[in-house]
Amino acid sequence: MRSRIVGVVAAVLSWIGLALAVVLVVHVVLTVGGANPDNSITRTVRDLAQPLALGFRDLFTPDDAKLRVLVNFGIAALFWLAVRSLVLRLVRRLG
Repeated sequence: MRSRIVGVVAAVLSWIGLALAVVLVVHVVLTVGGANPDNSITRTVRDLAQPLALGFRDLFTPDDAKLRVLVNFGIAALFWLAVRSLVLRLVRRLG
């Protein structure tokens, strides 16, 4: 029973971590791809991505706005994937 619960918890945490990274990557794709910033989908993704970027949002400040989003939000996505990996490892080890 315990291993089953640990498996479910690990799966849920895995999906959450992946979803956080995907939001950031979609924001990068929409921005670099030149999506209409007034579109409701673009605004929603941007609004979700902003707090997920944490301190990475302004880590690098190149003049090109698209490059800034690519680098900073891309690093934030990699950060969330690394956190996901560490959390999953910890949950499985404790379980």
